[in-house]
Amino acid sequence: MRDQARITQFDRRQFLLSATAAAGLLPLITKAAHGETALERSRQFEETFAKLTHGVTPVSEKITVDLPELADNGNFVPITMTVASPMTDADYVKTIHIVSTANPVALVATFYLSPVNAVARVQSRMRLAKTQDVIVLAELSSGEMLLSTTKVGVTIGGCGD
Repeated sequence: MRDQARITQFDRRQFLLSATAAAGLLPLITKAAHGETALERSRQFEETFAKLTHGVTPVSEKITVDLPELADNGNFVPITMTVASPMTDADYVKTIHIVSTANPVALVATFYLSPVNAVARVQSRMRLAKTQDVIVLAELSSGEMLLSTTKVGVTIGGCGD
């Protein structure tokens, strides 16, 4: 009887290791049990998105976004955006916006381009507060809007958000 009690009894170190492991797995277990759910979109994001699109419905094409699916450190997330465009005086990318759905400030960055750029490609780094969608909007000289959405998982110290 005494041996059984010793097997189930945890010392402080074992308890902390078990609790830490359980906390790290909880988001994975929850997602697996309930299926993947849509990520939250802040009110600030909705307002910023509406302002940037000017009532135009963006088309989901012509933008290639290179963004990690999982960022080990949300303070330093690399991003590269390329828009397929001839970049001529008659047809070019005017602006590229990066918008986050859950950061305290939704508009991460805006890049202004012109035909002088020759290629509509931008590289940068950004901060993401937690796991969220990153939206890239490109406004063309014709007034057309292009859109790309990428989900980025942000981990802090190896634990998922």
